Amino acid sequence: MNTLAIDIGGTKFSMAAFAGGQMARRESRATDRQGGRDWMLARIEETGRAWMRDMTLHRCGIGFGGPVLFDRQRVALSTHVGGWSDFDLTQCVSSMFGLPTVMDNDANVGALGEGRHGAGQGADPLFYMTLSTGIGGGILANGRVHRGADSYAGEIGHLTIRPDGPECLCGARGCYERMCCGLWLERDHGKPAIELMRDAAFVDRYVVDLALGLKACVMLLNPAAIVIGGGIAKAGERLFAPLRAELGRSITAWSRARVDVRPAALGDDSVLWGALELAAMEWNS
Repeated sequence: MNTLAIDIGGTKFSMAAFAGGQMARRESRATDRQGGRDWMLARIEETGRAWMRDMTLHRCGIGFGGPVLFDRQRVALSTHVGGWSDFDLTQCVSSMFGLPTVMDNDANVGALGEGRHGAGQGADPLFYMTLSTGIGGGILANGRVHRGADSYAGEIGHLTIRPDGPECLCGARGCYERMCCGLWLERDHGKPAIELMRDAAFVDRYVVDLALGLKACVMLLNPAAIVIGGGIAKAGERLFAPLRAELGRSITAWSRARVDVRPAALGDDSVLWGALELAAMEWNS
């Protein structure tokens, strides 16, 4: 079975075509915020149709960068790019290519990718966090995504870590995402996050907030491992070494919960590999 995989994020979108279990094609483009949803859908259609001239595709999996109502297969909203609220993306893409299509939140899909093919292999339960334009989380337990009662499990980005902090795009104050994601780091400090991560003094301050959110994850879920993907995670040990140290200091003294924090092994492709798995699970179950 050949699979079309789509990863829709806040600053870029990526697509891949898998022939069986191998990635045969891949393309990534920056998001045109002015063009919005319609621009992105047109680029997705253009790329997918070009690929389908050379290979047969049988199904499609999508990871979307925002809350998804999984049982209804609809986008709930995107706080970073307009035009997606209550959008039937699954039906749109299915009609576009004539393929059965399934969608989930990109962090859930990233958890599948890293859990099956990347740094989370053998870790159960696994918590995957995307640390990029925004912050999202996905929980993988017994090999399956835990979505909760209403598809909102894992939304770590909107935990409040600083009650008196600045206002988040969601309307609350001091959200984890507001304090730690790439969008706000650049707005608050005037430099892209990847540049800020080169400043050891800045990182030492940054990981204090970053560890607060992960402490909540460790104490609530007791995951076997936490895998962090997304653009900021590309800082590697410049980020992960001080983060592990700060998290170790912050964990409740009597807790014996493990603190195993790993960078994603699949880089920018965690969600694409997860979309392959999501599609396979949907039609092999």
